[in-house]
Amino acid sequence: MTEDTRSIEVVDNAGDQRYDLLVDGELAGTIVYRDPRTGVRQLVHTEVRPELSGQGLAAVLAGAALDDVRSKGWKVVPTCPYVASYVQKHPEYEDLVVPR
Repeated sequence: MTEDTRSIEVVDNAGDQRYDLLVDGELAGTIVYRDPRTGVRQLVHTEVRPELSGQGLAAVLAGAALDDVRSKGWKVVPTCPYVASYVQKHPEYEDLVVPR
């Protein structure tokens, strides 16, 4: 078993309305978002570069985005099917979801 020594970081790229997943400083994935009203972030689409799929990076990205929403005291609308599924598998984030 080898140790993963990659540098993984998620940043809120507010100018482009997306969270960027950086692996070793290079863009590896994104979650596009919209802020339809004050205090609510709609997570629209998640994408990870195909050659990096299957490595758990989308989960890292989704978790970091949800943690950021929580840190702002906001709620989330998980329009993206991946993020909606992630929330279902991680009930600790259910309190963030705007009720329908």
